[in-house]
Amino acid sequence: MAELVFLKLGGSLITDKARTQTPRPDVIARCAAEIAAAWGAGVRLLVGHGSGSFGHAEARRFGTRQGVRTPDEWYGFARVADVARRLNCLVVQALLQAGLPAVAVSPSASAVARAGELARLDGAVVRGLLERGALPVVHGDVALDEEWGGTIVSTEQVLIHLTPALRPQRLVLAGEVAGVFSADPGLDPAATLLPRVSAGNYDEVLRHLGGARGADVTGGMADKVRRMYRLAEANPGLLVHLVGGLTPGCLQRALLGQAAGEGTVIAP
Repeated sequence: MAELVFLKLGGSLITDKARTQTPRPDVIARCAAEIAAAWGAGVRLLVGHGSGSFGHAEARRFGTRQGVRTPDEWYGFARVADVARRLNCLVVQALLQAGLPAVAVSPSASAVARAGELARLDGAVVRGLLERGALPVVHGDVALDEEWGGTIVSTEQVLIHLTPALRPQRLVLAGEVAGVFSADPGLDPAATLLPRVSAGNYDEVLRHLGGARGADVTGGMADKVRRMYRLAEANPGLLVHLVGGLTPGCLQRALLGQAAGEGTVIAP
């Protein structure tokens, strides 16, 4: 079968994370066109996207990531679910307009977490859609939690959970910045792009990484690198590639495996 690629469109890429519930429609449309070009070239895809200024802002307001117990917190849980679906609709609509058979699959329908970590998720629908030639689209979402009542699971958690069963060959993460930098490039003009995160520099990279700018309740860049490194360790042969989605054509090249020298590769 054709190569399977997991793609995550970062919330910082498809929304303005400094402004509540503000999408970037031009960026979403261009990314959809680049995804369609890779799809037309024969790449099988599972697309996920972050919540950006939609889910993260609401989640921080109600403290949803840390647990859901009171009536007000359950109202917040519902609000987070609602805004996450709104952004998902925008992404799916853009993919449909690009001619892709995109089908939304909300993790909250089956996800169960334990102390904030995704414990169970039914991947049967995603697998069935892939087998039938459709394009599943998942996203960061709320989830019931066995210890905290409720919480939020990130897109990375969902993709990581699905990896052992679906065995993608590559995982591409497209964000606002062009990969992993030695420091926050938005704050430090001397920050340099790291072409590779491996066993030799992993600990040093984590020491220099901070959280995300804007409202991000799921950990920021340091958590992303940590999770992706562990995923690559646990799945030999999986290539994890972080690239900048604001550069026209970069996402398409990454999906086609033609972006050598761009972004950051995570490989133990």
